[in-house]
Amino acid sequence: MPVDLNGYWKMISNDNFEEYLKALDVNVAIRKIATLLKPDKDIVHEGDHIIIKTLSTFKNYNMDFFVGVKFNEYTKGLDNRNVKALVTWEDDKLVCIQKGRKANCGWKHWIEGDKMYLELTCQDAVCLQVFKRKE
Repeated sequence: MPVDLNGYWKMISNDNFEEYLKALDVNVAIRKIATLLKPDKDIVHEGDHIIIKTLSTFKNYNMDFFVGVKFNEYTKGLDNRNVKALVTWEDDKLVCIQKGRKANCGWKHWIEGDKMYLELTCQDAVCLQVFKRKE
């Protein structure tokens, strides 16, 4: 059963992010800046329609998609990849598979207790970000 991701989420930890960015071939200057940031997530989740806004003092990024519907994603301002993306539910995890120039790329969102987890993968690099809902 899908969980309710609605809310404003504040990052509380970001493990192995630089290795993930290296796997995406993000240049060293951008990696250094990005690893210092603690972006927030503002999520609107209405049925199969989900909007995820990633907000930081450096760059913002918006994803607007329908679960189960393939879409073209341009990761502008992040690593500037053009990918074919598909987001589905796997039990209580929201899972995105990205097909493009890099193998094994995507992410998973899930909630445990009062925390939301985001696992980012690219090739062999895995980053785990943890967020807490803003009260």
